[in-house]
Amino acid sequence: MIVLEGVRLTLGDRQVLEGISFQVQPGETKVILGGSGSGKTTILRLILGLFRPDRGSIRVAGEEITVLREQDLAQIRQNMAMVFQGAALFDSLTVRENVGYRLWEQGRLSDEVIEQKVRESLQFVGLEDAIDKMPADLSGGMRKRVGIARALASGAKLLLYDEPTAGLDPINGFTICHLILRLKTKGVTQVVVTHDLDIAFRVADRIVMIQDGRIIFEGTPEELGGSQDPAIRGFLDPSCLPPEAREAWSSRDAG
Repeated sequence: MIVLEGVRLTLGDRQVLEGISFQVQPGETKVILGGSGSGKTTILRLILGLFRPDRGSIRVAGEEITVLREQDLAQIRQNMAMVFQGAALFDSLTVRENVGYRLWEQGRLSDEVIEQKVRESLQFVGLEDAIDKMPADLSGGMRKRVGIARALASGAKLLLYDEPTAGLDPINGFTICHLILRLKTKGVTQVVVTHDLDIAFRVADRIVMIQDGRIIFEGTPEELGGSQDPAIRGFLDPSCLPPEAREAWSSRDAG
């Protein structure tokens, strides 16, 4: 469904990505793992066509998107939905209006059909009772779940998540993981960007690990956990690094 080959991206005088190549198969949940500033969120923007690479190929559903005009990209994006780190809900709209916003904007369905899709999506994430609430009345975990409901209601076949558990307590983080796993059983293709090892190991079919804009690992969660590569071991367990390297890693990840 998604194929990146030899992708390179420079922003200003900074090289963000170099030689990025991987595939996401239909129905697969691919996790892009890495510390802050590693380039992982930039990959989502490339898949959405918000950035164009300096070099390389990006194909979505067989379509080379690096050469498409904006109006053609808009058609490709109809089959994608993004779950943003901060949920990105409209504060002035109710939960119902947020979840159905894209459908009402498209104007292709009747209000009755949209209402049904909104309720079904909220039921899936366990928030049907919150349909008339405002975003300000929701917890952080509930806002994330509304973001997932909005993605579901759109009918998108490809869901992209940017740090879906960031800022959540363990219980809400587990709830988000559970929803991603349930979507996997429905055959939804998912790309999850995170630095959270717990969600990576819980939901991934395969993991791509990024460091300094390059892929340093691709494989299953079990293969990642068994890797003896020092850079990977340092990310999985910083305590195994020498003190000076541990301090440098902690400083970088905090940035």
